[in-house]
Amino acid sequence: MYQNILIAFDGSSSSKLALKEAVSLATLTKGVVHPLYVLDKTPLFSYANHYDPLVLVDALRKDGESLLEEAQRACAAAGVPCHPELVESNDPSDDVANVILRHAEQIDTDLLVMGTHGRRGVERLVIGSVAERALRFSRCPVLLIREEGKQESARA
Repeated sequence: MYQNILIAFDGSSSSKLALKEAVSLATLTKGVVHPLYVLDKTPLFSYANHYDPLVLVDALRKDGESLLEEAQRACAAAGVPCHPELVESNDPSDDVANVILRHAEQIDTDLLVMGTHGRRGVERLVIGSVAERALRFSRCPVLLIREEGKQESARA
C-alpha cells in the first residue's frame, strides 16, 4: 500500500490539510511521511537586483526549516515516522513541480499528497498550478487536498 508518502509542504492552509491527510494515511498503512519543502530560487534570479540573494536564500531556508519542524511535530504527535527534507531549485528553468516530482522518484514515493489553492480562470492561467503540473506528470498516485472554504465555491 502507501509506505512512502511524500507531502509537498509550504505552510499554506491547503498544505497543512494535506499534511494532516498524509499523517492519517500513514497511520493506517504504517507508512512513512516525507514532508518536502521546495525553496524556489528561480524568482531570485530575476528579481533580487536590490537585495543580497544570499541573505534572501538564508531567510527562505530558515522559513522552510521551521515549517519542516512543524510537520515533524505533527508526525511525532501521531506516532508516524517522518523524514523531512528541504530541496532547492538550482536551475532558472526549473519549477517547483519538477523539483517535487524528481524528489518523488528519488525516494520511491508510493503516494504524493499536495494541497491545492483551487484557483480558477485567469488567476490560474496567469499564476499556474504546481499541483496541476505535478498531477499531470507524476508517475505515482497523487492526492490533492483543496483549501478549506474552496469546496463550496468550486461547486458553484
